[in-house]
Amino acid sequence: MLFERPEIGDRAIILQIELKRGVNPEQAEFAELAKSAGIDVVAAVVAPRDAPHPHTFIGKGKVIEVKLLLKQNEADLLLVNHELNAGQQRNLEQALECRVITRTELILTIFADRARSHEGQLQVELAQLKHAQTRLVRGWTHLDRQKGGIGLRGAGEKQIEMDQRMLSERVKAMEKKLLDVEKRRAQNRRGRYRRGVPTVTLVGYTNAGKSTLFNRLTSADVYAEDQLFATLDPTTRKILIPGLTDVVLADTVGFVSLLPHALIEAFKATLEEVAQADLLLHVVDASDPLMNERVGQVRQVLRDIGAGSVPEIIALNKTDLVEQRPHLEPCTSGRKIDAVPVSALTGAGLDRLVTTIGDSLGVASPHEVVLDSADGKTRAWLYRSGAVLDEALLEDGSLQLTLQADNQLIDQLENSPQVLLRTRTPLPRISN
Repeated sequence: MLFERPEIGDRAIILQIELKRGVNPEQAEFAELAKSAGIDVVAAVVAPRDAPHPHTFIGKGKVIEVKLLLKQNEADLLLVNHELNAGQQRNLEQALECRVITRTELILTIFADRARSHEGQLQVELAQLKHAQTRLVRGWTHLDRQKGGIGLRGAGEKQIEMDQRMLSERVKAMEKKLLDVEKRRAQNRRGRYRRGVPTVTLVGYTNAGKSTLFNRLTSADVYAEDQLFATLDPTTRKILIPGLTDVVLADTVGFVSLLPHALIEAFKATLEEVAQADLLLHVVDASDPLMNERVGQVRQVLRDIGAGSVPEIIALNKTDLVEQRPHLEPCTSGRKIDAVPVSALTGAGLDRLVTTIGDSLGVASPHEVVLDSADGKTRAWLYRSGAVLDEALLEDGSLQLTLQADNQLIDQLENSPQVLLRTRTPLPRISN
């Protein structure tokens, strides 16, 4: 007999499963995920367990309690902040007579709604297909063989085998398309590497304000909203760092705790941009009471994708919402990491952040260079490189330029015959 899944609704109850052994996702974060998906959460129930019940994960008594709560609140959807196998999910839907959505399915739903680019849609579809493959193991009861006949396969083929084959073919097609995307990304990275263009990649917990900060630093118009996973599609723009001709800033998808493995696999091409970056700009919500936990969760995802050793700067964002600078716990690896208080909303602290990025990318302290008044070529080159901080006309008609550049540019000046006089004595830095 075919089991028809109940229709999905928009009034939900959250089921928070608390296993005594193992990592348990946060209920508050899950509620925010539900809100981002446009679901009205009307109640929540906690199910402590020593170990999962093989049939329903939560046991018969808790099933009765949840069913009563659904009826009392006129809810038609159960959101489970955990992973269930296909049989447990089906059994719960049959017992409760409502649709059951797991943590991974909820995140996939949000991703599917937010993906706008062709690449993002391919990545989400691949993640959905891979998740659907796991649901075929015991997700249906119509596993009888299709009837055979003259010229057909004898006793016939199981329905589940047909479903698995169709899904496998679709997965292969998606993986081939994403492989082409990955090749293009690799070509772009090689091109930037050959041109000596550094890449700074924004990372952080979802809703920390990455896209707002990205817009501030690049004068872009990326969609930014106070919700989880407001933007999914990776975006790159040039950012002006004094002393460096070109720097690319890349915005990426926000992280959450226990990011589903299917998403990490599907977004591999995008997340490789993080692992290949020259510098990570880790955006942290300074107003979040769980700030240090969020930082730890992001760093765990970075380690999972092979980006744990990439140099990092922390942008303590949303400082306009706090009275004093919050305490940021030291990195567990012992690395000294610069933390710069900023407000992407008001623009406060952005000058210091840009200076810190430049320092991390190897921009030297300011230097004075004196050029002959006729040396317009060198002057124009220095302006194009973004290295000129100040310019003054001296009494003899020569030009004194105050530069902030990387060591490579300074070395080029030392070896340039057009430069008549220069000093390598650094000027006093402005205190931040």
